[in-house]
Amino acid sequence: MRSFILGVDIGTTSVKVVLLEKSSKAIVESQVLPTKSDITDGAGETYMREQDPIRIIGALNRCMSQLSFDKLQHVCGIGVSGQMHGVLFWKGCNRSSEDYFNSEGCSQLITWQDGRCSSSFLSSLPNPQSHLSVATGFGCATIFWYMEHRPEFVKDFEVAGTIQDYVVSVLCGLKDCVMTPQNAASWGFFNCSSHQWNTDILKAAGFPLHLLPRCVPSGGLAGHTCFNWHGIPVGTPVAAALGDLQCAVYSCLSVQTDAVINISTSAQLTFTMPGDFKPADSPEPASTISYFPFFNSSYLAVAASMNGGNVLAAFVSMLSSWILELDAGVELDDCSMYEKLNCLAESQNNSDLRVTPTILAERHAPLSLGQVTNISTSNLSLGHVFRAICHGILGNLSSMMPATRLRQGGVSRIVGSGSALMRNAVLRQELEKVYALPVVYGQDADAAVGVAMVLCDRL
Repeated sequence: MRSFILGVDIGTTSVKVVLLEKSSKAIVESQVLPTKSDITDGAGETYMREQDPIRIIGALNRCMSQLSFDKLQHVCGIGVSGQMHGVLFWKGCNRSSEDYFNSEGCSQLITWQDGRCSSSFLSSLPNPQSHLSVATGFGCATIFWYMEHRPEFVKDFEVAGTIQDYVVSVLCGLKDCVMTPQNAASWGFFNCSSHQWNTDILKAAGFPLHLLPRCVPSGGLAGHTCFNWHGIPVGTPVAAALGDLQCAVYSCLSVQTDAVINISTSAQLTFTMPGDFKPADSPEPASTISYFPFFNSSYLAVAASMNGGNVLAAFVSMLSSWILELDAGVELDDCSMYEKLNCLAESQNNSDLRVTPTILAERHAPLSLGQVTNISTSNLSLGHVFRAICHGILGNLSSMMPATRLRQGGVSRIVGSGSALMRNAVLRQELEKVYALPVVYGQDADAAVGVAMVLCDRL
């Protein structure tokens, strides 16, 4: 009898579920739906970015309901990944029926894009005993912010974790939160060498230690399902939640000499470090490359840019608002707009217009925002501008991790992935120009597939 692994990815804009056939490791079914969960638009002094967990869990349940019930009855393991860094607070695990659970008793999800922690606030925090710096949008920094600005808010909750940790906690009926080093490192104040939180440092700073999750190894189990979920039997093993980046890389990294670039909402370029690599003992805040825990005590070298497909989305939104303000009587949906912009930019092989696309800044340079330079009367067409934005996105990523750094790491090929990159021929052209390395497409990095593969390899 065939058995299946369920892979779930809770992304920034969508939820995806896949069924992987255990013996062949083939994906036999998948479903993806947008969450439409953003509840703030970033306007205002604090640049808050929050999402509604009710909408996220609703999208997850709808995805699950579209998978084959007979296959779900033969699921032998569940893996969950999701957007790192963010934090969700909750009081307990709820479900509203045999098949569904809800997110009552939860806070809003404060995401990785959140900007409420200013540079001055971050500088007031204690130095972590970790190789990773702490930035705005990181779970521990956000909790510190609440303790200073809204301490009564924190008192209302008993547990905290990422959105993917919450899903695992509910499925297993856990009273606490179980977290892997992949997600713990993304929160800050976690030592990846000892696999321990910086409890002494945090306690001395007045941090609510009861909100720190309990850590288990990446790839380890968190528990077993405590109810029948869309046909998946009670007692099915559930892995502790993993990071979406690590799972996406796992899904498509066939050889150690590959680097993986993913341009979706944001942009990341990563490759695996040698097995004996150990990161520094203290953070390097100005470094453009971070080292994320992967599996089996190994690390990924990562250039993680805040600016990717979201920059293109902001440009399209700006054009749409201008058309509306002009009352031009023209209506173009976003898909049509992207298609037209791509056609115009493809006919413009290069542009001397220079766009620095860091409209969301970068973690290593939080005060450096976007710029447009070298403007002339000959480079203001939409083709020029869109080409320059695409070039800028890749140029910014290249400034964080140059081609020389890839070659030093033994990289001989780049695997291109991500919704923005795969849908945008101009971005692909600029990638190949900027890095001058062989690039292969079609091996899309998929976190839902990756987390299912991880669990399949370990069950």
